[in-house]
Amino acid sequence: MTHYQAQAIAAIERQQAGIENTAPWVAGEQLKDICRSEPDSAELIAHDLDVSEMSIQAAEKKIKAYADKHKKGNFAYVPPSVAEGILRDFYKLKKPDAPPDLRIVPPASTLGLNLEDFL
Repeated sequence: MTHYQAQAIAAIERQQAGIENTAPWVAGEQLKDICRSEPDSAELIAHDLDVSEMSIQAAEKKIKAYADKHKKGNFAYVPPSVAEGILRDFYKLKKPDAPPDLRIVPPASTLGLNLEDFL
């Protein structure tokens, strides 16, 4: 774990103290997951959490705004992937790279096949 990952997680846990099992606490958990897997994002989050307007409570308000906008009757739900996207936008985090395509497909010219051979 890098210095910034530890710093960001500690800052999130300080903000989570006393608000267990609330929506901002859950947003903090999702941020900790991002910090653990993305050192560069952890550095940005570590710096942002020093600013009150960038707290986990402020971030959760953005998620709640999405939930309120997409509410159906008395039901509101934000899928984890959408919540992560909102958090990434709020903290200006880059989206993680897509997994590489591990399939090896040689170019057609290297296959040595001629379709006319099959006629």
